[in-house]
Amino acid sequence: MAQAAPVSPASGAPRTPDVFGERTHAIARWAVPAALGLVYGYWAAAITRYGGPITGWNVLFGFVCAIVFAALLMGVSRLAPLMKRELHAVVWGAFAGCAVGFLFSQSGASVLSSSLMGLVAGAGVFLGAFYRYYTHEDAAGHRVG
Repeated sequence: MAQAAPVSPASGAPRTPDVFGERTHAIARWAVPAALGLVYGYWAAAITRYGGPITGWNVLFGFVCAIVFAALLMGVSRLAPLMKRELHAVVWGAFAGCAVGFLFSQSGASVLSSSLMGLVAGAGVFLGAFYRYYTHEDAAGHRVG
């Protein structure tokens, strides 16, 4: 039996299949940051409780943290891909470092240790993101392969 061979895109590079539709991606652009924001807010509220009872201020603090985290995550995920790969990695590293440093500071740690923890986490995310973008993009920021 003769079957038609798959046709590659005009650029010559094979594309990975898109399993989800455009509607699913549009929903995910809002749902993923919202879900991660709720997890982050719950985590921040749980740290500030110090094992005590849940109060209204504690719940409010958690929701405010969730909203701010989700908004920043949506902003970074929309704006960072428009930048060059080096700055793209710096933005994700700074976001992760600030998020981790803030959570660590809620435990009652000093500003110096919170800053150090944020810098370590941010540097790790920067290195991982830079490696990924350096190996998957050309100098202009276009995906390779």
